[in-house]
Amino acid sequence: MIDTKEIEILSRLFKLLNDKNRLKIVWTIGKDKKSVSEIVEATGLSQTLVSFHLRPLRESGILSTERKGAFIYYSLTEPALMDILRSLVGLKIEEADIEDKKTIVCPPMCFMQQWVTNKKEGEG
Repeated sequence: MIDTKEIEILSRLFKLLNDKNRLKIVWTIGKDKKSVSEIVEATGLSQTLVSFHLRPLRESGILSTERKGAFIYYSLTEPALMDILRSLVGLKIEEADIEDKKTIVCPPMCFMQQWVTNKKEGEG
């Protein structure tokens, strides 16, 4: 039986991804690194809207950033999130994406583990 803590973690993840524009952004980034301009071009969303949605994704720990010159590149902190999203919509996970072809283990994503830690610290 799943306990309340796990329900809260999953609920937080699904709230973050509940917006179709955030899903477009995450899907566009995929397992690559993308600049804001690349995300804008691929999604058709305005720069303002993309920036608006990147913030909570970054603050939650789902996305990380890397500065290269004048550009900031966004990437998933846990590329396996794309495998989960692909499987939820029934898309096959590419074999090239699977490092260990013997078993696929899906431990809690690091950013989700951080949420548990932050919750415990905040309760203290």
